[in-house]
Amino acid sequence: MNLSKVDLNLFIVFDAIYTEANLTRAGQIVGITQPAVSNALARLRDTFNDPLFVRTAQGMVPTPMAQNIITPVRQALQLLRVSVQESRSFNPTEANKTYRISMTDLTEAVILPHLAGRIRRLAPNINIDSFLTRRRETTKELAAGRLDFAIDAPLNTDPQVRHVRLFEDRYVCIMRKGHPLAGKESITLDDYLAQSHIHISSRRNGLGHVDLALGKMGIQRRVMLRSQHYQMAPLVLESTDMVMTVNERFARRHNLHWVELPIEDIPPIQTHLFWHESTDQDPANRWMREQIIELSQQLERKMAKEREAAQAMVAE
Repeated sequence: MNLSKVDLNLFIVFDAIYTEANLTRAGQIVGITQPAVSNALARLRDTFNDPLFVRTAQGMVPTPMAQNIITPVRQALQLLRVSVQESRSFNPTEANKTYRISMTDLTEAVILPHLAGRIRRLAPNINIDSFLTRRRETTKELAAGRLDFAIDAPLNTDPQVRHVRLFEDRYVCIMRKGHPLAGKESITLDDYLAQSHIHISSRRNGLGHVDLALGKMGIQRRVMLRSQHYQMAPLVLESTDMVMTVNERFARRHNLHWVELPIEDIPPIQTHLFWHESTDQDPANRWMREQIIELSQQLERKMAKEREAAQAMVAE
């Protein structure tokens, strides 16, 4: 049987006939006329190559074939009803679902420890799969449902993709605490350019925001090490005199020295949450969006307090 050619509504009619043993009453339950029920039964008989029901004085009596398939048909219809109902509402305490989120290892380090703890408390049967999807493939993956969310810079301008800002941060220059520049409260542009730099990018080549800003000034830095992973960088910085330009949030998470970046006109770093418009009203998608957004707001407030405390210490 080729299910792609079978109208699933026929099985609803089949269930009603089996229950009522009468075509007219079956039509009343389903909401169609008696001739429409007869037509549906004819199509079912053709599909299964079996009469399915025999007319008797006691009503429409199911054949052995009908008796064999009624239980799986009812189970399938109930599963569809439950699926439709769950699509209209979402109970996180009972949900059993896996969310697929694209993000870098830096974003993972910032968000996942907090998000995993929150989800564990609120929705113990929900799982999270985190992996990095190429930016040019993000829209396609979101549209296909193979990806629920992407957390990235606000570079996706596809009208099918919705997004909201999660974080805003600034660039700083980090180095090991015993670095020759670590004794300075601030560094000059010449100091910065004299260093060997680490650059993190998921791309094999291309320039970052800092390099673009330097290029406008007609200068460039020396990138000695290029990698796709942020979490390896502190290990290199602690054992060398290399430096790295990264967001302040990353700098505060590691036992490293950091100073203000001596470059003007570099826009702040924004991190956005992306999802496809087709899931905008989906309760499960909306619930997870709310968790990520609320968590991000909490982290932003924490960062603001840390900055205020640091500024107060400097003022003293």
